[in-house]
Amino acid sequence: MPKRKGLIIVHTGTGKGKTTAGLGMALRATGHKFRVLMIQFIKGSLNSGEIKAASRLHPFFDIVPMGKGFIGLKNKTADPEDQKAVASAWRFAEKRIASGEFDMIILDEINYAIDYKLLLVEDILKVLARKPDSLHLVLTGRNAHPRIIELADLVTEMREIKHPFQKGIKAQKGIEF
Repeated sequence: MPKRKGLIIVHTGTGKGKTTAGLGMALRATGHKFRVLMIQFIKGSLNSGEIKAASRLHPFFDIVPMGKGFIGLKNKTADPEDQKAVASAWRFAEKRIASGEFDMIILDEINYAIDYKLLLVEDILKVLARKPDSLHLVLTGRNAHPRIIELADLVTEMREIKHPFQKGIKAQKGIEF
């Protein structure tokens, strides 16, 4: 069997499905007994369907929600608690990326953290450049930075065409969370 070449994969765009695409990749990878970790940069410890499902796939798949939930940007500045949470998530991610213990790491909503200036793209690029050769890294979230897109091996942009929210239908269990 040929040696695996770890890819850098980006799911971005304004449409729904970026995290879901990452979860689909995690499901496929765990089917091959890959060790997968998803680190959620924005989502907090809400009782989501993906966390419940991942617990059933342990020890092959773990999700670690490290955010505080929705980030409100007052005067284009994030709350200090959000800043601390994202910084902590990034330190955690850096260690896990370097550890060599995972086959795939999904950095869920990291593109938002970069776009909101909670993380510096230069810091992310340095870590991506020195990731283990066999590690697949998946970065999700809107507004992926052009330098991240340039470095990536695979980039998919989700584009919203229609969403139930436009009809006043609220987020539903099993669909959005």
